[in-house]
Amino acid sequence: MLINNSKKIIIKLGSTTVIDKKGYFKKSWVNSLIKDIKRYKKKRDVVIVSSGAIALGQSYLKIKKKKIKLEMSQAIASIGQIRLAEEFQKVFKKNNFKIGQILISPDDTEQRRRALNVKRTFDNLFRLGAIPIVNENDTTATSEIKYGDNDRLAARVAQIIGADTLIIFSDVDGLYDQGNKKKLIKEVRKIDESIYNLADTKINSYGSGGMITKLDAANICMNAGCHMFIGNGNKNNPIRNMIQNKIFTKFIPKISTLDARKKWIVSSLSSNGTIYIDKGAANALKNGKSLLAAGIKRISGKFNKGENIIVNDEDNNKLARGLASFSSKEIEKIKGRHSNEIEKILGYPSKTEVIHKDDMVKL
Repeated sequence: MLINNSKKIIIKLGSTTVIDKKGYFKKSWVNSLIKDIKRYKKKRDVVIVSSGAIALGQSYLKIKKKKIKLEMSQAIASIGQIRLAEEFQKVFKKNNFKIGQILISPDDTEQRRRALNVKRTFDNLFRLGAIPIVNENDTTATSEIKYGDNDRLAARVAQIIGADTLIIFSDVDGLYDQGNKKKLIKEVRKIDESIYNLADTKINSYGSGGMITKLDAANICMNAGCHMFIGNGNKNNPIRNMIQNKIFTKFIPKISTLDARKKWIVSSLSSNGTIYIDKGAANALKNGKSLLAAGIKRISGKFNKGENIIVNDEDNNKLARGLASFSSKEIEKIKGRHSNEIEKILGYPSKTEVIHKDDMVKL
C-alpha cells in the first residue's frame, strides 16, 4: 500500500468525523485514529488538518442556528478552537504523542515568503517529534479572504511541505460514478469536467465543503505530485478500515518535473486577474518563452506586482499561471507595446517580461 512508502502523510478530518450530532468531540473515534497513526508514525511525519472549531463553539454556547453571520462565526470559532485544541491535547497525550497547533490564513499559503515560513514551522515541529494540528484561522478570516473549507487548505499544506499522501476522511466512501452511490470509483488519473459532474453538491450540517472542494484539493495534490485518498471517517480505525477493505477513491498525481516554486505557483487557490494574449504570444509560451507586453491584447481584474494570475488565449483557453512582474495598472499602459518602449511609457526602469518563464507554469 502506498501509505507504507509515504514519508509525510496529511490526514484531513471533516467536522462530522470529529464532532457528533449533539456537538460533542468524538474521543473514542479520535483514539482509534491515533492507534492507526501509531502503526504508520515510525520514520514518518504526520499532520492532522481538522475542522470542528465552529461546531464545538456552537455546542458550548448552545447555539443551534445553521446560518450565522460571518462576524459572529469568527467569535464562535475563537471559543471553539480552544476547546478543539484541548480535546486533541488530552487524547494525544494519553497516547504519548506531542502535538502543536497551527492556524493558517490564505495569506500564509498564497504569499511565497509566508508559505516558506509555514514550511519551516512544520519542519521544526517534525524535528521535535510533534504532530501539527492544523485549522484555518476562522477568527480573522473574511468572506473575501478565506479558504472556505479545510479540504483545499489540507491540499495546499501538502504541496508546501512536500507531502507524499493526503487522506481526506469524510462521511462517504469516496467518489461515485453517478454521484448517488451506485458505484465507487477506485482510481482517478485526470480531473476534468466529467469528473466534476459526478460531485454531489450536498453539504452536511457542520461541513463547509462537499465533493467539489475535495476534487479541488485532489487537483492541487495531483499537480504537486502528492497522492490523495477520500475515505469514510465514520468508522473506527479509519486508516486500517480503508486499507484492509480497499474502500476509497485514490487520485494519482501527474509525473511532475516542476521545482517547489513552480508547484506552489500552479497550486494557487485563486487568481486576481487574467491576461489575454494573441496567437504569436501563445505559441511563444507553448515553446517555453516568457510573456512580453507586445503579445497582450487585454487584461481583466486588478492585481499587484508579484500576484498570481492566469494567462488565456484569445479563445479564452487557459494557457498558463504565473507571477506578474507588473501591476494591472502598469500592464494597461504597456500592453501591445515593444519591450524597449516600457521604460519610457512608465517613466522608470523595469523588467521587460510581464511574466518571466521561471515564474510561469503551463496549464
